[in-house]
Amino acid sequence: MFLDKNNDYKLLQTLNTPDKIQTFLEKIPFNHELSGETCLSPLRVLRENKAHCIEGAMFAGVCLLLQGEKPLVVNLKVSSKDDYDHVVTIFRRNGYYGAISKTNHAVLRYRDPVYRTLRELVMSYFHEYFLVKNGEKTLLGYTKPINLNRFGKQWIFAKQDLWSIAERIYDTPYLKVIPHQNKKYIRNAQMLERKSADIADWDKKKSARMKPHKI
Repeated sequence: MFLDKNNDYKLLQTLNTPDKIQTFLEKIPFNHELSGETCLSPLRVLRENKAHCIEGAMFAGVCLLLQGEKPLVVNLKVSSKDDYDHVVTIFRRNGYYGAISKTNHAVLRYRDPVYRTLRELVMSYFHEYFLVKNGEKTLLGYTKPINLNRFGKQWIFAKQDLWSIAERIYDTPYLKVIPHQNKKYIRNAQMLERKSADIADWDKKKSARMKPHKI
């Protein structure tokens, strides 16, 4: 085992299905990075009781790893400097893909395992991936699954930020999703969609009130 048999390990062991992992991630505050940018390890996610998308994805990967599954993440690449990539953890059940996702909004969330291919799963995010300010759709492409096992095991309980892993995930080559000849047909999201996408689960004040776990 790569974690001590302490309370952290016991908690991770209880998160033994994608549904349980997703529920846990939704219950902890969104990491607004109030003290500066972070890339928390899974152990720090537990201790500090917060996560943003890549932190949640790596945390979910460890939970799947403890259940004997491959810890696979996919980076959704965006085309706009005004938007951010989004990292999800993928899983398969009976040959169909699903995804675990930590996000602070009503979109880009969990996906049930009903998608036959990885591209089909990724495309389920396409119409939801847009800028709230103008409705511009920004999903440019996606990476092939990235196995977190390639980074060893020490990062799982690291005290420092995992910038080197984050950079390798974000810099992984990606597959484009929009046919070049069809770019001109992409329609912006409309006002009702934009309003619904702007609903936040955790505002900064709500997140700040939640206390970290004792180390």
